[in-house]
Amino acid sequence: MSEAAANQTTTESPAPAAAPAPRPFAVVAPGDPAPWFDQRTLTKPTYAFDTVAGRYVVLCFFASASDETGRSAIAAAMARTDVFDDAHASFFGITLDPRDEAQGRLRERYPGFRFFLDYDGEVSRLYGAIPKDAEPAAGKFPVRRFWLVLDPTLRVIHVAPLGGDDSAVIDYVAALPPPARHAGFEIPAPVLVLPRVFEPAFCRTLIDLYERQGGEESGFMVEREGKTVGIVDGKHKRRKDVQIEDKDLIAAARARIIRRVVPEIAKVHQFTCTRMERYIVACYAAEDGGHFRAHRDNTTRGTAHRRFAVSVLLSDDYEGGEVGFPEYGPRTYRPEAGGAVVFSCSLLHAVTPVTAGRRYVFLPFLYDEAAAKVREENAKFTDRGENYRA
Repeated sequence: MSEAAANQTTTESPAPAAAPAPRPFAVVAPGDPAPWFDQRTLTKPTYAFDTVAGRYVVLCFFASASDETGRSAIAAAMARTDVFDDAHASFFGITLDPRDEAQGRLRERYPGFRFFLDYDGEVSRLYGAIPKDAEPAAGKFPVRRFWLVLDPTLRVIHVAPLGGDDSAVIDYVAALPPPARHAGFEIPAPVLVLPRVFEPAFCRTLIDLYERQGGEESGFMVEREGKTVGIVDGKHKRRKDVQIEDKDLIAAARARIIRRVVPEIAKVHQFTCTRMERYIVACYAAEDGGHFRAHRDNTTRGTAHRRFAVSVLLSDDYEGGEVGFPEYGPRTYRPEAGGAVVFSCSLLHAVTPVTAGRRYVFLPFLYDEAAAKVREENAKFTDRGENYRA
């Protein structure tokens, strides 16, 4: 060994530390359906996001209004009441910072402007604003701040970073075509309209039943503390129902649905209905301000089994009271007495206010054996009876 070699010292370098694995973010891109969620706003303890369909929706993931980036984005939106009017578009800001609420940094304004208080990160995780494994209460985490524009069916059409030219995003929304023509033309709602499901005499029999007994106020279902419960809120729904108890009437109504509705569903949707839920005559009356605001029929565990809603009109001497599907534009549907509108329980729908007379209607839900198992499994999450009128 040479002297030079003997005098050399050798040290071993530690292996470089492995770079931390990138934290996974959800990806929501143009063309994707926007995830649905329920979250608190400044004015509502629970806001069902899926009910906002029917106009353009702008989501602003600003994280916090404590800095100039967040404040500027909010200000740019709030200045455009010509855009955010709940007819053409609605603005929803999403904050992760409880101080925004506590220090009064945010103000909702109607129509058009609302804020989701996403302190648990549910919404931000769904949309990729924070990592899928982030827990806001647990400490620091990376945040992505961006704008997301949705079409009236709640599908993504545009994504842009926050803090760039925020006004350009709002100008983009302003230039979009009317919501009913967002696809370039009016898209018809995917519903069936079936004339002559009930004969005039049978319609009259069901109306007479209602008028003899008188209706009871009908509520609707919501999720509360892990349970599906029925509530009554006249601002959301005003309707009175009579439960059909007569076995012959039940059999007659069921036979007509089986012969005249079930085959059409099978033909159009390739779905065989084998079960029918509830036998009621419902009345939307002008004197009560009868209406039902936009909702879906299967968004709770107690209603998740429902597949198709059937609305059989029993009367035609009324005004208003037409069923519409906001995701597909302002068109409404009103068959002649005895005719039915049949649609998936997943579709957002509403009944416009009855302004004169009374709208009588027979309202069953249809499903199959697989859905019956879902209903049975979810029974433990409900506090309703077999024939709860929702």
